[in-house]
Amino acid sequence: MGQVSLDESYGRGLARAAAGAIIFSFPLIMTMEMWELGFYVDRLRLALFFLVTSAVVYGLAVFAGFRESESAADDVLDALAALAVGFVVSAALLTLFGLLGPDMPLREIVGKVAVQAAPASIGAIVANKQLQGNGEGADNPREERAGYLGQLFLMTAGALFLAFNVAPTEEMVLIGYQMGPWHAVAAVAASLILLHALVYTVGFGGQAEHEGHARAFVHYTLAGYGAALLVSLYILWTFGRLDHASVAETVRSAIVLGFPASLGAAAARLLV
Repeated sequence: MGQVSLDESYGRGLARAAAGAIIFSFPLIMTMEMWELGFYVDRLRLALFFLVTSAVVYGLAVFAGFRESESAADDVLDALAALAVGFVVSAALLTLFGLLGPDMPLREIVGKVAVQAAPASIGAIVANKQLQGNGEGADNPREERAGYLGQLFLMTAGALFLAFNVAPTEEMVLIGYQMGPWHAVAAVAASLILLHALVYTVGFGGQAEHEGHARAFVHYTLAGYGAALLVSLYILWTFGRLDHASVAETVRSAIVLGFPASLGAAAARLLV
């Protein structure tokens, strides 16, 4: 009887994963730049991005898998299930909207599905908490026991997820091109202020209630913004946005994308 209950719980988790994959990936499914990226992104960069995404999904599975894991093998299985859901949902939606077809070369099909599967897989794994009923698993003791390095990982994952939703657009590069030096400074300041406000208000596991603003700023805000900038640079490089760009253009583009990435880092505590 207990096994049936476990299977039913896991089945509900997979159903939530499919719903989360659809919800979290749908905006990008409807974005023309994402269709083009799947065609022209360098295959080595795409393969590396898939490995990075898989690692992030596994890390999220440790904190928010479909069930209370008893071993690392359970976390691996949850991560593989989320990746599978992400690929299946992405392929199904792309086919539904006529964006995949039998007349397309295999390179284009694989590229489109792989690029779309990244947000879908992350959405699949975090949906377990977001779509749960009030009485089912509202608390996440694993996240509370994550420790400081675990919290930094969650912030990095949040930055990756939110930055990925806007990074494919041409506007990221255009905004950076139009920014002046003072705009860049103001964008950095705004990112830090909003990140700190969210971090201190929401609170992270292991962050004492009496922890002051100064300590929280150093431990979480600065570290989180640093992670957001690194994530921004990596995504921009993956999508070829930094090819042939000058140092100044690279910095401005990273600052622009770092704004939503920092918000994603701060919101990680709410997602997982």
